[in-house]
Amino acid sequence: MSSSILVLGASGFIGRHLCESIAKSGNPVIAATRSQAIFRQPGISNVVAPFDDPSHFSALLDGCDAVIHAASRSTPVSSAAQPQLDGNLKTTLALIEALQYAPSCRVIFLSSGGTLYGDRADPAREIDPLRPRSYHGAGKAAAEHFFHAWATQYDGTAILLRPSNIYGPGQSARNGFGIIPTAFDCALHAKPLTIFDGESVRDYLYIDDFVALCHRALVTPIDRGAQVFNAASGEGISLDTLVDHIDAVTGQTIERVYQPSRLVDIHTIVADPTAAKSQFDWFPSTSLEEGLRQTWHWFTTQA
Repeated sequence: MSSSILVLGASGFIGRHLCESIAKSGNPVIAATRSQAIFRQPGISNVVAPFDDPSHFSALLDGCDAVIHAASRSTPVSSAAQPQLDGNLKTTLALIEALQYAPSCRVIFLSSGGTLYGDRADPAREIDPLRPRSYHGAGKAAAEHFFHAWATQYDGTAILLRPSNIYGPGQSARNGFGIIPTAFDCALHAKPLTIFDGESVRDYLYIDDFVALCHRALVTPIDRGAQVFNAASGEGISLDTLVDHIDAVTGQTIERVYQPSRLVDIHTIVADPTAAKSQFDWFPSTSLEEGLRQTWHWFTTQA
């Protein structure tokens, strides 16, 4: 690829990793953010705008081969009782309207593997029905449908990735954003960890493995239209067992404070990554133990 890659949501945890990795591979990156951001890797230009109007995207898309939509301003918990247009969908719809004039631009949209399927006894496949419990998940499902409509009308190419719980270095502890950084922060500062349903099951994917999948999605030949792929390890683990692993990595015992489950909480969801493995010849290579060790090292060595 010779033209730029536009990364929307470039200042977030996943967006930063994507920008740095793509630029390091030799492709120029346009990092789209709502406020000024600093990137260490050469080849990344930062463009700041609200990104809630098609005009904010039009000129940027002219010189791009692909756009990765990694922007999100909500989580299942933060969206509880607050269905929002401005939070995520307004930006998505502005991008899609601009893409009508750039149909050759490949789109990679970061949807959600943990919030779309609802509770599943078996690993969720892309053909399974969508049953989101949270408004956050409902918004991701709506965005997927809009990208399907764009790709159908304009003969575009949209790769809709449904990530599981992505974690790794660079993911700071934020309320409602990721149990792993929250637990590490508790271990680092000797704080109790609030747990809603310790028997709930999720799967976790290390950030480098997810970025590798995005690289494959950028360059792998694929049919036009919109296609959906789970981005997951496919290996479920209970929350209590996850914290046991974190205790082992940190050498500490985190105090656990148990609270009743919330309305938006899903008990069991593990995604089946078979389709992504087949289409992109991609395999997660980082074990949970190794990923946790590298993440803890970052927590204890960051300036």
